[in-house]
Amino acid sequence: MDGEVYQHQQQHQLFGGAFSAFLPPGSLDVSEMRQVPDNQEVFAHPSTDQSVIVELLEYQAGVPDENAAKYHFEDMADASATTEILSQEPLSVHLLVLEGCSSAWHLTARQLVAKFNEEAKNEVTVYLALLRLPQYGTDVLLSFNDPTWINPLSSSAAQGAEIPLPSSQPLWTVEHFRTFVRSLRLLDPGIFG
Repeated sequence: MDGEVYQHQQQHQLFGGAFSAFLPPGSLDVSEMRQVPDNQEVFAHPSTDQSVIVELLEYQAGVPDENAAKYHFEDMADASATTEILSQEPLSVHLLVLEGCSSAWHLTARQLVAKFNEEAKNEVTVYLALLRLPQYGTDVLLSFNDPTWINPLSSSAAQGAEIPLPSSQPLWTVEHFRTFVRSLRLLDPGIFG
């Protein structure tokens, strides 16, 4: 399965070439459409509200490895969203190409969250991977936001996102995200200062 997924993904430079990874097919760089914080790379599906994000965050030395993914998820979760953590499990660092990762974790959660501060809330499944790099003082958080139900009153419904538009790009899957996570490679440690 991984081999099939890799065939349809392209190696992409991240953070000015400091990292690279295989992005899901058809990924659009959100920074070409709006401002994105310097510590993030954000990519969107061309015809749905799906997105993948890479964030370079401060390493939380006081947070044990087994609690770190939950810590970062709760930190990033929209305060107005209803959230539920569905699962959390360790990820074998041997499956990663990222060298020096001391610990890795998967977390899956469900959120009811509004887009653009609207009242209408959409259901989104959030898949997170946390890769810990204590030697660089960094926690790398990768997330895949996968809307599973769009409220008919949401602006996303008005754009037709509840029914994917005809597109040459398939919907992204958890397998695309896993490939993205496993393929993340550090090319220039100088990014950490």
